[in-house]
Amino acid sequence: MTVKRIGFFTRLLDNVPAQQRYRLALAQIQHAERLGFDSAWIAQHHFHEKEGGLPSPLLFLSHAAAVTRTIRLGTAIITLPMENALRVAEDAAVLDLLCDGRLEIGLGSGGTPDSFLPFGLTFGQRGAAFADNLHTLLSAWRGDSLGHPDNHLYPAAPQLAQRVWIATFSPEGAARAGEAGHGLMLSRTQPRADDYPEQPLNAIQHPLIDAYLAALPAGCEPRILASRTAFVADSAGWARRVAEPGLRQQAEQYRRSGHRLRGDTLDAIFAQFDAHIGDAEAVKASLAQDSVLPRVTDISFQVHSVEPSPADTLRSLELIAERIAPWLRTLGQKPAY
Repeated sequence: MTVKRIGFFTRLLDNVPAQQRYRLALAQIQHAERLGFDSAWIAQHHFHEKEGGLPSPLLFLSHAAAVTRTIRLGTAIITLPMENALRVAEDAAVLDLLCDGRLEIGLGSGGTPDSFLPFGLTFGQRGAAFADNLHTLLSAWRGDSLGHPDNHLYPAAPQLAQRVWIATFSPEGAARAGEAGHGLMLSRTQPRADDYPEQPLNAIQHPLIDAYLAALPAGCEPRILASRTAFVADSAGWARRVAEPGLRQQAEQYRRSGHRLRGDTLDAIFAQFDAHIGDAEAVKASLAQDSVLPRVTDISFQVHSVEPSPADTLRSLELIAERIAPWLRTLGQKPAY
C-alpha cells in the first residue's frame, strides 16, 4: 500500500450566516494546505442549513482553487440525482482546468427525503436517477457524442472519469464502484441495522471494502476514502468541554428519531457516534482501534458534530498534521488488502 493521503472535510456548519460560513471554510482549507494536508472535501446540501451549508459545491471550489495551489479539492458529495448531469460535466471540466487538475469528484444519491421534491423526484426514485445521471456524466467525460454526432463535451475532460468516487452504504454499491474502477467513499455516519443498533462501524464497513476489492478489475489501483470525526485540542479536558454540547444535541436528535442510545455518559456518546475526541495522544489511541483505517488509501477528518470555534478548528488541524498524520500515513502499509 502506498502512503496514505490525509484530508480535511467540512459540511460548512459553523453557526454563523452563510457568507461567513464560506469564508471560514476557505480559511480552513487554506490552513490545511499550509499544514500539508493532501485534500480538502466539501459536502452539498439543499435547503437544510443545519445539515449542511452549501448547495453549490463546484462554484465554491472554483473560489477555493483561486486561493490555493497544491491541495486537492473534492466533493463529498454531489447529490447527483438532483443535478443536470451534462452541466455537472461541463462545470467540473472548466474547474479542473482552472485548478490545474486538482479536482476530485465524489458522488452519491443523497439522503434527505424532502430535498428531492423540488427537483421533481421522490426519495424512492433517487437510485434510478443516480444511475442514469452517472452514465451521462461519464459518457460526457469520456468523449462520447451527446445527442448528435457533432456534440462532444467542451472542454474535453477524459481525466475526470478516472477521479470519480462513489459514496455508498451497501456492499452491492461498493461492488458496483469497484467494478467500474471508481473510488469508494466510506462515511462515519453510516446507519446501523434496526436489529443491531450497537454494531461497530468497523463491522459495517469491512464488508463494503471486501466487496469493492473483490470487484476491482485486475491492475486497477484501489481508492478507498474513510471519513472520520476527530477533534483534537491541546488538553483532553478542553476537547471534551468543546465537544460535549454538539454531541449531546446530536444524541438527543437521535433519541427523538426513535433510536436507542447505548448510554448517556460522554464517552458512551463518543462511541455511539464514532467521534475521536481528546488531546493528540488520546485521539491517536482511539483511531488505532479503528480496524478499517489500515485498509484505506485516504482518510478525511471532520469536526462535525462537534461545534468548535474557528480558532479551535484550526488548532485541531494543526495537531492532526503535527501529531497524528505522520503516524497515519504509514498505517497498514504491509497488510495490503
